Amino acid sequence: MTGANNFSVSGYGPERPVWTRIFARDSLARRLDWPILLSALALSLIGTALVYSATRNRTEINQGDPYYFLIRHLMNTGIGLALMVGTIWLGHRTLRTAVPILYGISVMLILLVLTPLGATVNGAHAWIVFGGGFSLQPSEFVKITIILGMAMLLAARVDAGDKAYPDHRTVAQALGLAAVPMLIVMLMPDLGSVMVMVIIVLGVLLASGASNRWVFGLIGAGALGAIAIWQLHILDEYQINRFAAFANPDLDPAGVGYNTNQARIAIGSGGLTGAGLFHGSQTTGQFVPEQQTDFVFTVAGEELGFVGAGLIIMLLGVVLWRACRIARETTELYGTIVAAGIIAWFAFQAFENIGMTLGIMPVAGLPLPFVSYGGSSMFAVWLAVGLLQSIRVQRPLSA
Repeated sequence: MTGANNFSVSGYGPERPVWTRIFARDSLARRLDWPILLSALALSLIGTALVYSATRNRTEINQGDPYYFLIRHLMNTGIGLALMVGTIWLGHRTLRTAVPILYGISVMLILLVLTPLGATVNGAHAWIVFGGGFSLQPSEFVKITIILGMAMLLAARVDAGDKAYPDHRTVAQALGLAAVPMLIVMLMPDLGSVMVMVIIVLGVLLASGASNRWVFGLIGAGALGAIAIWQLHILDEYQINRFAAFANPDLDPAGVGYNTNQARIAIGSGGLTGAGLFHGSQTTGQFVPEQQTDFVFTVAGEELGFVGAGLIIMLLGVVLWRACRIARETTELYGTIVAAGIIAWFAFQAFENIGMTLGIMPVAGLPLPFVSYGGSSMFAVWLAVGLLQSIRVQRPLSA
């Protein structure tokens, strides 16, 4: 076998049965992290049912075809799985050498959003429309390039044995690398994605062993930046209204607070076991906007109840738990940093998405990983799973 990853099975010649070679200790099948793979796949399949329930009756968006979003969600999941396989085959170490190219492509794509090719969806000018019903949200892939780029810089001299931890100059370079795409995304404005990127940067710094002064300094700078953004009125009116509705849920319940109020009604009506799939009155009555994307968790809460919603949270927990184990067991700092960045990304985005449906977090327009409808987000999270699998697969057998 040739390629970026060559999983030879020493001592097992062609005369041995195929199943022996497949399940040998150093085979790919044995070295994959199956709990992550199966949990992520289960989330995507649950998401398929929830997306179908939320859109089958919405003729204004499904083009008169009740299976429109269901088919596309399954297609996005299939493409995501293919991207995961390709990432495992290439390997995170091969992608490490391609980081400058990937970084340049991602910056170019988010710059294209600011051209006439860019399109506005739900107030955020964050999309590129290519025609034929195909669009792309480049900020989803920027999350990956920030993780890979910062990991490459922070781990270079440590993995080479020259340093025990990244020096101040290296940390400054890594922060500069992350700042460029983050500032561009802020101009769109896509505040939700910027929030995720900030958490990713913090997670990466903590995992790299960088001085705590950088971590506390970044937190302080973030707080000052948030105050400056508010005072300088950089945020769009709809974003300000979202924060106002979060601070005061009773503010304009038929306007800016409508989404959150309807989301809480839907989840609260589900009880322990829910009204049953396809039988939720809030979902069937189309009371919750953007229910197939940002508010997909409300479908689970209403139709599957506490049990179904809890299952989704449990599966997300399994993904995070296994990712933490991969980060802990890898013997190279680069792999640890990449895994930590993905953990920070998934954990915060899931918490923010579920939290905004419960009214404990402001509405930020972030999809629920693996569950919400959306090609760009689905492709990005499965690419991240491929990176996690590659880190696990390429670790020494003794680890």
